[in-house]
Amino acid sequence: MINNKEKNFISAVIYVYNNEKDIKSTLENINKVLKQHFNKYEIICINDASTDKSANEIEEFAKSLDNEALSLINMSHYQGIELAMNAGVDLAIGDFVYEFDNIMEDYNSSVIMDVYYKCLEGFDIVSATSKKNKTKTSSVFYNIFNTYSNLEYKLHTETFRILSRRAINRVHSMSRNIPYRKAVYANSGLKMYNIVYSSNKKQKRKFNKQLQETRKDMAINSLVLFTNIGYKFAITMSLLMIVMTIIVAIYTITIFVKGTPVQGWTTLMLFLALSFLGLFIIMAIVIKYLEIIINLIFKKSDYTIESVNKLN
Repeated sequence: MINNKEKNFISAVIYVYNNEKDIKSTLENINKVLKQHFNKYEIICINDASTDKSANEIEEFAKSLDNEALSLINMSHYQGIELAMNAGVDLAIGDFVYEFDNIMEDYNSSVIMDVYYKCLEGFDIVSATSKKNKTKTSSVFYNIFNTYSNLEYKLHTETFRILSRRAINRVHSMSRNIPYRKAVYANSGLKMYNIVYSSNKKQKRKFNKQLQETRKDMAINSLVLFTNIGYKFAITMSLLMIVMTIIVAIYTITIFVKGTPVQGWTTLMLFLALSFLGLFIIMAIVIKYLEIIINLIFKKSDYTIESVNKLN
């Protein structure tokens, strides 16, 4: 039993979406660690309009608590991890805030405290990453993202993270509408650290169709917003069009100087087809940029909450 508990107030924000089978055990483990090490803490569960009995499981768990604070945020409709987690972090009052984007538990409970102690060393954002439990699609995305972004810190798959109050305030002052929190954290100018742990069990993240669609859209938007991959592709296509134009010009001059009959109809048509193809690709990238800008500037619809229940 630890007598000298930490004095800092801790908030643990947990994203929940159709996790009725696992959420109770996750809450038990997190609560056990926080109760053992901290004098004051709160747990905030964000129920992202689950269609199963996740909310009921959370309410049942609340009945087993003594004086611990547990809040349940019920989103009015499915809004995805980013907006839902923003709702939880906004409600959190802790000096440090844990973000559990998913309830996958393949780590020893000691890792929860490891990220906290590392945060006390002067790092405002500390994450925990498994050595093995990474999907191929995530690895491909982060490789592309890190290659074409100019962020100081490289992004990677994270199991959970902890933020200092200064980090939360900094992110709020930067933007409330950026669709990818991790990229904003890496661009905040604050010190970050990543703890890599060995998984104590093989556990795959579970993504249903709706969650997969949300993640795919977020990945595309993040690549457009935070990397120069679109710009480089557009420049490459533009340079290719310039080179083809020069080649066609040289071909035309050569035909004119030699005085031979013009028989380049096929070449001309091919050139026009490739030119329009490149133009349309560039236009698609520009349109994607405009779509994101419009969503960020003119469609600032924040998260909407159905209810907030102080369960204990």
